[in-house]
Amino acid sequence: MKTIGLLGGMSWESTALYYRLINEETRRRLGGLHSARIVLVSLDFQEVELLQNQGDWAAAGKLLASAARRAESAGADFLLICTNTMHKVADEVAASIDIPLLHLADTTAARIVDARISTVGLLGTRFTMEHDFYKERLQARGIAVLTPPTAGRKLIHRVIFEELCLGIVKADSRARFLGIIDDLMQRGAEAVVAGCTEIGMLVNAEHTDITLFDTTEIHAERAVTLALEDVS
Repeated sequence: MKTIGLLGGMSWESTALYYRLINEETRRRLGGLHSARIVLVSLDFQEVELLQNQGDWAAAGKLLASAARRAESAGADFLLICTNTMHKVADEVAASIDIPLLHLADTTAARIVDARISTVGLLGTRFTMEHDFYKERLQARGIAVLTPPTAGRKLIHRVIFEELCLGIVKADSRARFLGIIDDLMQRGAEAVVAGCTEIGMLVNAEHTDITLFDTTEIHAERAVTLALEDVS
């Protein structure tokens, strides 16, 4: 079994989901008391969020690259960045280490292609929805990407940072997210990508009949597959 490296803490709420999902999937596949081999380097999200809002992605990249090297030194065989937004600096992180980086957007794109879906709605932080770093990875696989209008993007971003990252889950926020999802479907989205690792705390398959790609679940499941690929 390979050792999975996790860059977490962005936020720790979703990192906790990664840890649980990876271990549950490992036990499901291997049975008994099996659990995953994991190296976790958890950052202080306050520092990362400040750099995001300042637009200092170069400093953010250096911060994550340093954390990635620590994970590699601790024995990780490959690495996951446990946040969609910080994949904006994924190339810098990948260049700083000698182990593979399992890119979240690429694993999600592969799942969408396998489902034969060509147009998706994308929910996430304003950085993920408005910048190109994430959408381009999907579009490179022939997937068209729709995002909510300005008011919807602002609402989603606010709920992520002011509620979900603090572990707060509100029914009225869920209802508003579902309204945004319905609008995306009316505009032609065949499915929706929950492109923030905290969104699954608020909206999941039990809340809607719409095909929902939970990036946290997809990333975690793929990590287990890679970790166990040589296990007989």
